[in-house]
Amino acid sequence: MNTFLQNFSRTLFCCTLVLVFSLLGFNTSNAQDTTKSSVAPQVKFATNMGDFVVEVYPDKAPKTAENFLQYVRDKHYDGTIFHRVIASFMIQGGGYDARYIERPTRAPVMHEGLEALNKGGPRNTLGTIAMARTNAPHSATAQFFINVVDNGFLDPSPQQPGYTVFGKVVSGMDVVNRIRAIPTGFGGPFPTDVPKTQVVIKSATVLP
Repeated sequence: MNTFLQNFSRTLFCCTLVLVFSLLGFNTSNAQDTTKSSVAPQVKFATNMGDFVVEVYPDKAPKTAENFLQYVRDKHYDGTIFHRVIASFMIQGGGYDARYIERPTRAPVMHEGLEALNKGGPRNTLGTIAMARTNAPHSATAQFFINVVDNGFLDPSPQQPGYTVFGKVVSGMDVVNRIRAIPTGFGGPFPTDVPKTQVVIKSATVLP
């Protein structure tokens, strides 16, 4: 009887250990999955001036971030240029090819400027990326710009829509600064601010 009880106790103890480790492994896996899902997507821009990487924040500006990422996945930016460069302001691209022909776009995305800011999103500070648009707030399509200085006057507020920041440069800021420093003049349909040496986006890729 004692032997039976001892064997039964050992079996019960082993089963308990297996169950505990299984639960721990399950919880660890879940924790890892949660961590992975919270990581911000990154996009690598390969240009003829070098490469840089931007981080995108879908949790702050979901419509804007998804709009941008879809253009990346569609290869819209491949072969486009930075057509507007102002050293004391920003660099803008993603709309025209090397012949200054405007790329077709999808319908404009809804403006999320103040909403993103209220969620703790970044302002228009050095190194951030935002959507370019016309004077109409809900007119942004594919063109984007990277702030090369702090541009607080572009920030959304209750008084003005501002510009939606949806990410920032996380590596290759030296490349952005090289683009910023290129001499500019007229080019294509634009009378000013066009790089005299074309800056071509060879590819834009969502990093794994």
